[in-house]
Amino acid sequence: MDRVQGGVRAVRGFLRERSRTRSTPIDRYVTAFCLLMFAAVAGQPVSEVLTGLAGPAGAVEPARVGAGVALLALGLAGFLAVARAAGPVLMTAPDASWLLLSPLDRRQVLGRTGRALLMVAVAAGLVLGLGLVAALGAPDQLAWRVLGALVLGVSASVGAMALAVLARASQSWQAWLVVALAVLLVVAVVAVSGQARGVLAVASAAPLTAVAVAATLAAAGSALLARQAWRAFGRIPAREIAAASTRGGHVADAATGIDPGALTWIVEDNHWRGRRLRSRRWPGLPAALATAWQDWPGLPAAFATAWQDWRRLARRPGRLAFTLATAGLPALLAQAGGAPGMLGAVVLAGGLAVAASAATGARRDAANPALARLLGIGHRPALAARAALPALLAALWTSAALAGLALTSAAPSQPSATTAVTTTATVPAPGSATTTVPAAAAAAAAAAERATGGVASGADAHEAGAAERGLSLAEVGLFGVLAAPALAAGALRMVRRRPVDHSLPVIDTGAGPVPLGPVLWGVTGIDLAAAGCLPALLALATAPPQPGPYLVAQAVTGAAALAGYVLRAGKAT
Repeated sequence: MDRVQGGVRAVRGFLRERSRTRSTPIDRYVTAFCLLMFAAVAGQPVSEVLTGLAGPAGAVEPARVGAGVALLALGLAGFLAVARAAGPVLMTAPDASWLLLSPLDRRQVLGRTGRALLMVAVAAGLVLGLGLVAALGAPDQLAWRVLGALVLGVSASVGAMALAVLARASQSWQAWLVVALAVLLVVAVVAVSGQARGVLAVASAAPLTAVAVAATLAAAGSALLARQAWRAFGRIPAREIAAASTRGGHVADAATGIDPGALTWIVEDNHWRGRRLRSRRWPGLPAALATAWQDWPGLPAAFATAWQDWRRLARRPGRLAFTLATAGLPALLAQAGGAPGMLGAVVLAGGLAVAASAATGARRDAANPALARLLGIGHRPALAARAALPALLAALWTSAALAGLALTSAAPSQPSATTAVTTTATVPAPGSATTTVPAAAAAAAAAAERATGGVASGADAHEAGAAERGLSLAEVGLFGVLAAPALAAGALRMVRRRPVDHSLPVIDTGAGPVPLGPVLWGVTGIDLAAAGCLPALLALATAPPQPGPYLVAQAVTGAAALAGYVLRAGKAT
């Protein structure tokens, strides 16, 4: 083993001596300086959040605890899924081309990769640990509880990374990875539904002894998984490492050239490359619809080219189900205490992303206009036909997300018994300075005052919340449907945009120089979607008592945004 390690060190030393990009002390100094600056910038807000969680004043509401734990479970599931998709064991292109197949010990060759994966897992675990403290709170012994949460978070992320490595070496571990993903999703659903409120309350007030035991067990389990993953480095097939290295090289090239648009091509091509399609004939149109279809001679040919987007979507039902399931994320963020502005941005970004995910055909038409011209179809009919599917998905997702937000805001708060008994409120009393009363009584008095304005109570809690906001559930969903054309127009503009123009000037601002090319590339598509959804955003922000004019304005602006973009894009092409 010593001889093998010496061989690997000799090869690494030989490569370092003849490398054109050797690491210098200046490079290490810049890296350390950037890390210290990041710690200094992020340390102040993190310390303020942790200080606010200390003591009984920092107790978290039960509903927010469930939403926070659900977000952490989804975050860990996302980390595990990304690690699984990325490889996660990969090397640089030169090492993968000849060092991987050399007679050297593969575990020693992949030593750098293992250390890099460990660092990534530790960084993600620290974020999870801070999120766990923010979700559960720290009633006492802040420092020890933060330390225990950090150990739990790092253990979870390291174990997830080790499980992703083991899944590449064995099919049995691959099954365990799928089970872990399913368990995390079930935990998220149970936590957000409120069924585990008692368990979460016990976890929030757990003694330090229990926290120490849980952290110790989690660290031991993650260490065991990490050891198994290190042993499995030598059993991972070379083709798996080579494929992951190729994907990593493409991502590195896109990041170095500041061309994020290339990432979509990488993901799409990697999914369909080498797959065997099992197509089935779809049922034909009904007779009445087929007759109406023939009355529009230009539509059948245009929709024939767009039909591939529908077939591509049908071939990936899991992706479609996952996309629609993410419509509950805005409501989850609202339960966790998200700001209204952030929630609006999340809904807009989510609807735009969902619409863009179904606009692959428009992206390929823009990348290869000669092939589109050979089809003998006008650019405007083809683009209009390709906008149908993004608009449909955006309507479904946005209306579901807005309906979830409406139901979340209309749901009455249910404080725990401990909070209702121990928390007090002060209200002025006649003839005295202040009088201390139970918080539950204060909340009841506030509810009575709201009821004098005509708000119902009891079984009509949902209608009461809608009356307070001025928007009913149907009106909120209708806003999502009417915003779909604008989101589809923004998605088409986004997927058809050109690469980043690095020849544009750099603007000097108070925060430093800002390159204009990446900024313009980033806002392309978002600008059109935001302008087209402006009436809906204003209505959701102000909650007018008569939303009819806003609905009409949203219908007009959404249709105008899509029609204007199709006409302008067809003319420019």
